[in-house]
Amino acid sequence: MRLAFFGDVVGKPGRQAVRDHLPDVRNALNLDFAVVNAENAAGGFGLTENIANEFFNAGADCLTLGDHAWDQREALTYIQREPRLLRPLNYPEAANAPGKGAHLFVLPDGRRVGVIQAQGTVFMKQLLDNPFGAVDHALDDMPLGVVADAVIVDMHCEATSEKMAMGHHCDGRASVVVGSHTHVPTADHMILSGGTAYQSDAGMCGDYDSVIGMKKDNSLRRFATQLPGQRYEPALGEGTLCGLFVETDDTTGLSVRCEPIRVGGQLSEMLPTV
Repeated sequence: MRLAFFGDVVGKPGRQAVRDHLPDVRNALNLDFAVVNAENAAGGFGLTENIANEFFNAGADCLTLGDHAWDQREALTYIQREPRLLRPLNYPEAANAPGKGAHLFVLPDGRRVGVIQAQGTVFMKQLLDNPFGAVDHALDDMPLGVVADAVIVDMHCEATSEKMAMGHHCDGRASVVVGSHTHVPTADHMILSGGTAYQSDAGMCGDYDSVIGMKKDNSLRRFATQLPGQRYEPALGEGTLCGLFVETDDTTGLSVRCEPIRVGGQLSEMLPTV
């Protein structure tokens, strides 16, 4: 199976990159399933229904969120009627968070793809439940090669160590574990010893002439003076579509290939060949 995960979409340039490039990338790589992390798509903060529909129309099969899941209040109700939109699954039970953090998708040909989103706890402002136990339960519900033909885990967190630990924790039980949230593509894409593809961060879909997608001046001023400044706003240059391509074995669901995807904008273009 051919899968792709695209990192956090930041503002208008990120949305444009998805609209402009995802259809062509999907065709060029003959993708069976594509996941887009969309938690920063609405002006850098959250997601709206209209934007979600733009991504679905461009070829996304599933959208994931993160710590900015509820920045746009309409997401609280939209997620309850849109099964293709996932939030972190490890919200405390007492929070009664709307929506869900894992879903088994059935493709037109009958193959099944599980998507799981977890949010880390190290250096994160929101303190959710332990993501490792939550991911265990989700993986038990959709065992790879038995119930699911492929399983994608989006590990949304700050610390590289926590992301990498989740990769090894899921090794042999998921097709791919890929990090989101830090908006910088890492160079550690690999297949772990148990057959799970891994990358610490897929990078963002947005303007890389920026500070993680936001206009440079305000960020620089805050770092230089340690004083609060204007509200962060997305940079508005040309966006790059950034993600990870994974190919799995049809029998086991484990990965046999993983390569970065970078199309358009500031970064050198990388597009795997079919």
